[in-house]
Amino acid sequence: MVAAMRARVGVDRIGPAPVLLVAALLLAIEPAGWLLRSWRDAAYNPQGLWVGLAVAALFLWSWASEQQPGSAQNRRYAFALLAVSALVRLVGQVLRVNVIGALTLALDVYALATLAGLRTRERAVSPFWLSLLFAFSLPLERVVQRLAGYGLQQLSASGACELLGWFTDGLLCVGTRLLLDGQDLLVDLPCSGARGLMLVLTLYAGLCALRRPRPAQALIGLLFTLAGAWLSNTLRIVALAVGLVQAPQLDLMNGPAHEALGLCALLLAAVPVLLWARRITPFSSPARERVLAGAGAGAARGDREPRSAPLDPDAAAPAIGSANPAPARARPWAWLLLGFAIVAVSAPARPVDVVRDTPPPQAPVVLGAYAAQPQALDAVEREYFARYGGGAAKASYGPFGLLLVSTRAPLRHLHAPDECLRGSGYRVDYLGLEHAGLPSALYRATDAGGRSWRVAVSYVSDRGEHAASVGEAVWRWLRAPEATWTMVQRIAPWPGAEDPERRDWESALLRALDLPSAPVHLVHRVPDAI
Repeated sequence: MVAAMRARVGVDRIGPAPVLLVAALLLAIEPAGWLLRSWRDAAYNPQGLWVGLAVAALFLWSWASEQQPGSAQNRRYAFALLAVSALVRLVGQVLRVNVIGALTLALDVYALATLAGLRTRERAVSPFWLSLLFAFSLPLERVVQRLAGYGLQQLSASGACELLGWFTDGLLCVGTRLLLDGQDLLVDLPCSGARGLMLVLTLYAGLCALRRPRPAQALIGLLFTLAGAWLSNTLRIVALAVGLVQAPQLDLMNGPAHEALGLCALLLAAVPVLLWARRITPFSSPARERVLAGAGAGAARGDREPRSAPLDPDAAAPAIGSANPAPARARPWAWLLLGFAIVAVSAPARPVDVVRDTPPPQAPVVLGAYAAQPQALDAVEREYFARYGGGAAKASYGPFGLLLVSTRAPLRHLHAPDECLRGSGYRVDYLGLEHAGLPSALYRATDAGGRSWRVAVSYVSDRGEHAASVGEAVWRWLRAPEATWTMVQRIAPWPGAEDPERRDWESALLRALDLPSAPVHLVHRVPDAI
């Protein structure tokens, strides 16, 4: 009876491909929407669109070449990859981490490239490396800066210090600060080289997709890539430090000179990767060799039939685009995968970094001559803190503003001002750091009407630690996860931002919060990392 009902509704006539397609679409819809929004948001990864277009171009370039029959292994691979994709999507859904959920799309690219038989085509492309290239369309630079940005700062500063030490004696290195002949250069977060590293790794993944190296060759290429990215960023910092001392009339920190120096450093980082790729003989699997050998034999005989037969005639699964695919019914595993996909996208969120026991911060009642005027959090902010814990307080003091955010999960709650302000329609310029007293990152925020504000932000922990960036705060938090971190953001109108009134108000704030205060000393910086 069950079989008759299945036949009546046509279930047995549905092949596995439509079922797999529905499962893949269910898994990809929400991550794809988030990824498209990140491409349009300047605070995320607008250059990711170009990486996505490059992946599509490589896919079509390979798919348009001679269509050789595939094997049942293609379908088994696709099923396994979609199963892993569903698992990753489930993890991202439960933890409410968008980047993890978006990795589903990279696995989908892997599955589609495998089903299309790209690795056995005349213009072969590696499905694995193509999916890895697509992963670089995600906003990975922000992830790297938050998780390893401070470590990259230390690595770049130590390398620049070693190189400069070979040529001068007037050098003092203190952490990420380089003091050279009276000039003060800070290797801050934009100088960490995270952006240049992501760009060079993107080039490496694209070359691997085309050249298809063996695992040992790929490892050697990765080492060349990492070394080239670090060395080029280190040389760029050295050049800026030397230029700051020897040619102060040149504006190496901004403008065309800075852009040209960054471009030269990026080209230098690409050289070892390109040289490595030239020496790679594309790896061809035995299956592809047999297919191409059969195609050559058929062409020599003048056959008009397909160039080769499937490798496994009893369980053939032609690649996407091959002629005359055999009809098939959806197997139970296809329906099982569809059910798993439905569960993955419907699972309730249970993020592990929710912190319910963090008391909200309290803004000082009076600062100098100004009494606090508390400001309510908006609906989005209230919903966010209700869902993930943590707390915030906003208040105005005459012309000045204060925002405090406390949390034991800085990866979730703490964000640099430029990320939030750009999302609110402001143009944000990073100005540098104040490192005397309380380390603070400085920004200029300008609204659509042309009004500007000075935004200073610091991150402090209940263990007495201070940081000027989220990356440094996360780096220190990873060593002491029980610590509570608080973002202290001060806002002042730009005309008169350096007035004694603003300095007195900020000094009163730091005293009220029991934070160190000292005269401002603005360091030189490397503004835009490549």
